[in-house]
Amino acid sequence: MNHPSKTHASHLSLLLAALASCGTPTSGTGADASAQLDALPDALPDALPDALPDALPDVAPALDVPSSGRHPNFIVFLAEANGWTSTSVLQDDAIPASRSGTIQTPNLDRITSQGMRFSNFYAPSPRCMPTRASLISGISPAALHMTFIPEARNDGAATGNVVTPTTVTTLPVETPTVASLLRATGYGTAHFGKWHAGNAHPSMYGFDRSDGPTSNRGPDNVDHPNPVQAYAIADRAIDFMNAQAAAHRPFYLQVSSYGGKDELDARPDIYAMAAARLPGANPRDIALAATQMEMDLNIGRVLTRLDELGLTGDTYVFFTSDHGAQGPSSNPPLQGSKGTVWEGGIRVPFFVRGPNVRMGVASRVRTTGVDLLPTILSLASVTTLPPRLEGGNLAPLLLGAVTEVRRPREELVVHFPHYDMDALGPASTVLFGDYKLTRYYETGAQRLYNITTDYAEANDLAPADPARVTDMARRLDGYLAAVNAQIPTRR
Repeated sequence: MNHPSKTHASHLSLLLAALASCGTPTSGTGADASAQLDALPDALPDALPDALPDALPDVAPALDVPSSGRHPNFIVFLAEANGWTSTSVLQDDAIPASRSGTIQTPNLDRITSQGMRFSNFYAPSPRCMPTRASLISGISPAALHMTFIPEARNDGAATGNVVTPTTVTTLPVETPTVASLLRATGYGTAHFGKWHAGNAHPSMYGFDRSDGPTSNRGPDNVDHPNPVQAYAIADRAIDFMNAQAAAHRPFYLQVSSYGGKDELDARPDIYAMAAARLPGANPRDIALAATQMEMDLNIGRVLTRLDELGLTGDTYVFFTSDHGAQGPSSNPPLQGSKGTVWEGGIRVPFFVRGPNVRMGVASRVRTTGVDLLPTILSLASVTTLPPRLEGGNLAPLLLGAVTEVRRPREELVVHFPHYDMDALGPASTVLFGDYKLTRYYETGAQRLYNITTDYAEANDLAPADPARVTDMARRLDGYLAAVNAQIPTRR
């Protein structure tokens, strides 16, 4: 492998400038960066790519350009364990704390300036496998019976007061997906990066190209797939777009990042940049800032190639996450984390830009991961919808002034009947209007919060509002019965 050139160093300088423009101090010179890049081991991919933009625009260009008449393309960026405040994007204009104070993501900032951000978007699950299956199928984990991913944890089998259900661990291959439905209409389809929707190969679900049924360890089955895969999945995405453009074929492309939380998950030069920008920070915070920087950088690479291919005006771009960040205090100002149904476990970023999507708009309309499939099908003019679909079509909201989303049911439920990261045990939560009711199966306790005014879930209203608790509980029971959800049982 060739060592990075001066051109690569100049791209690093541009990234430094972009980060500086976000208002966060940086340190180090171009010469320092070049020396760091020259010292990289040959086992790592080439340094910052030539595909990076020469500069981030001060004013976002309009994307509501006349369509060429082609079917639109779709790119879905799915992050791993990105909580509500894991980016530098302000999630809610009324909440200054709804952005990270240590992480900078200039390319995501640019996406939101060119499109819409949704402050009340919910992952279908606080765990990765259930969410990933729901995103491509439009069906909830409760209905799929894919409510957990058994890994190293015991799932409460020996110590809990309730018996938790046995979860399905591979999405049934007969399930229609966004890829299979679009491919049937002539789309090229690809998934690169972390799959983690079961052991069946992505080709069984309509993906023409993929990295296979990868999980946290990546295609090389290693402890730290990043930083190598951070760049490699972008390379493969770019190659795929090149091929589709040459064939004049519309495409659906999903790019799913791998997570990272220590120094080995980032390139040495990027980690050094993050450390210099965050003097005195603990190594985990530095590593998170560095891995987020690399995720954002490679999103920028893909979008720059989209510009070069002349396809930006015909392409919808989505960004979201599979669940909240890891660690009990990792999602401020929200409470909870990955593995819990507190807001910090399930409330995540969601950004969309594309042809005629309203620009610079911050929406508080409640949206969820199962909405992606019906939305993409609508934007692609696919009118035949699969059975069991639970999501709603967001296209009217993206393209006009609509302020509600129509779904088969009014309430939104996240069903997580498993022991994981919450000491209160297995739980289900239902959101309706301004309120959220969470039921804990260990004790039968139910907690009620007004998450519009109390997004930190600090004030349990259940004792003072029993009528609302009864109504919300009825809605939760009705949904769980309707989808034949698996419920924990007493020992």
